[in-house]
Amino acid sequence: MTVQNRRWLLAKRPVGMIKDTDFDRRNEAVPDPKDGEFLVRVTHLSFDPTQRPWMSRDTYVPAIPIGGVVRAAGAGQVVKSRNPNFKEGELVQGSFGWQDYIVTNGTTDIMPVTKLPAGVSPEQALGIFGITGLTAYFGLTDVGKPSAGDTVVVSGAAGATGSVVVQLAKALGCTVIGIAGGSEKCRWVVEQAKADAAIDYKRENVAARIKELAPKGVNIVFENVAGEILDASLQNLALRARIVLCGGISGYNADDPNETIGIRNYLLLIGRRARMEGFIILDYAPRFGEAVEALSKLIARGALKTPVDLQEGFENIPSTMRRLFEGKNIGKQLLKIADPPLARN
Repeated sequence: MTVQNRRWLLAKRPVGMIKDTDFDRRNEAVPDPKDGEFLVRVTHLSFDPTQRPWMSRDTYVPAIPIGGVVRAAGAGQVVKSRNPNFKEGELVQGSFGWQDYIVTNGTTDIMPVTKLPAGVSPEQALGIFGITGLTAYFGLTDVGKPSAGDTVVVSGAAGATGSVVVQLAKALGCTVIGIAGGSEKCRWVVEQAKADAAIDYKRENVAARIKELAPKGVNIVFENVAGEILDASLQNLALRARIVLCGGISGYNADDPNETIGIRNYLLLIGRRARMEGFIILDYAPRFGEAVEALSKLIARGALKTPVDLQEGFENIPSTMRRLFEGKNIGKQLLKIADPPLARN
């Protein structure tokens, strides 16, 4: 029987929460690599909030075209190669998309294909040593510029990036307040990530709780949610505070980005002489090794937990994407499609 390449294609621009009908599942023949190319069997996929706006509009990368494979980072194994730089059996990662197989010459639409170092699992490669951990590291250290004794507020604190930021800030000697949804997540943020406090935005007045927990003001806000949550932090800034704009998941399901909830308290930046700055992790590509080394040291000494929500099954790809917006995951959201078919080189 001919091996088929199962693929999820974008059928239409989603409206609100993504639905299975926004995608078209197709089976196609697995392509053979040409000279200079190699075939990857995708084994794991990463799910990140930024994938939702990619489905709807141009962002810092072009929108996924209608009829195109849904863009996503993935890990897999080289199973056939006509490229001397990539050998059969090697584990690799790249922007592989929602499909079983991909043929590449070493580049994908938004990132190069890279080999997984010895001892690094696909889950680690896509999580703590992938875009998730790198975003947390450079966003906090380069944009936030923390000093020991700073008070740091992290929204989305039980999510993939937020959970790492909480732990990094603690390792740097900061007081950390996490914001998350629900008692289970807040408990994890305090008991496992070791935040000094957690605020449940579903049942607490966020602005009032920040003021109570940080009466002298907040030095760094690491923002993953935006909207009303960001507004609450802006009401509680210390002098010369830094606001790190990493994401805005609260507005990613909006049909029009102009319909998202804006912030009202931005003029408070003036009196507090505060700085609000966005960043894109791809700009830090030349320095990725620096972050991996720093994160590895924290893991080695037990100062960094890396929770993973691992779903399984190709048919569950759309529902796994929805988990991000339904508040079901703690830590990194991944999905396993298959085991590597070959012995690893």
